[in-house]
Amino acid sequence: MLHIVNGDSVGDKLRNGNIPGEILVWREVYPVGPTFVKMDEPYARTARASYLERTMGIAADEYTAACESQEQILRGFRQYDEVVLWFEHDLFDQLMLGYLLHWFSQQKLGHTALNLLCIGAYPGIERFHGLGQLTVEQLETLAGTWRRIGERELETGRRIWEAYASSDIGRHVAIVQEDTSALPFAQAAFEMHLSRLPSALNGLGIVERTVLELVRDGTDTPLELFREIGDRLNLLGMGDLEFWYRLRKMAEQPAALIEIRNPHALPGDRENVVGLTERGRNAAAGAGSGQLTGLDDWYGGLHLHDDLTWRWDAERRQLTTQHP
Repeated sequence: MLHIVNGDSVGDKLRNGNIPGEILVWREVYPVGPTFVKMDEPYARTARASYLERTMGIAADEYTAACESQEQILRGFRQYDEVVLWFEHDLFDQLMLGYLLHWFSQQKLGHTALNLLCIGAYPGIERFHGLGQLTVEQLETLAGTWRRIGERELETGRRIWEAYASSDIGRHVAIVQEDTSALPFAQAAFEMHLSRLPSALNGLGIVERTVLELVRDGTDTPLELFREIGDRLNLLGMGDLEFWYRLRKMAEQPAALIEIRNPHALPGDRENVVGLTERGRNAAAGAGSGQLTGLDDWYGGLHLHDDLTWRWDAERRQLTTQHP
């Protein structure tokens, strides 16, 4: 049996528990940077490695080596009688699940059975963030509760991944209006993805808007901001490297929304302090646009830049026209 999981913490706990099988920790950050339908193509690998190194400091050669290693194990899945995918409800995991289901949908499974364990809550945990919160014993109680992946799950995963990897914003919007009930957490996670996009309200995504509100209300260190974002927007499943990148983007001149005492330090540096610029205060108060300038970013197949002709209206759940 092969267990595919997100995160070394979960992988280590499964190894220490009474759950038979081998563990493959899938290391990727699909909510960040350009994605492609076929991620193992050389052009996709090069573009993504370059982006992650530039934005989050992930060394391109290390990223490439990790991808090649995990893909080699994945391609050997037919040596196992069963494969179990362990994932949770947030965007981080749902995109990973979508990618893997898309990949498996292109394979001849032979005698290998595919299974899925995907949860959004656990008894006794009031604020469930993910499988990494669980103890070895708690993870053991989930063993055997997975269900067989069939054609509906594979087809839904394929559609979700192809929509996310598309450069057409219309496909990103359309997927939340389709039937994705075969993967019960997919719709809410994809709506969270859309909320990250420049809004019709003031040009900012939900992460930037929430940061401005938190700093305005007195949260002034990157570490506390990261924790608050994790609680308020836990459906993102955002890691610290991505959050620190988003924060630094907000502090870039000439139209910075925030000031960071030491933007080159890590978020956990307790000596660091974050404050609002005048432009940031106006945006937080709803008195001005907070649109990031010099925008050159990727969410899946979407390239965000200053000349976008659309904005996302979260309240109406539709696109609006924006003239550059």
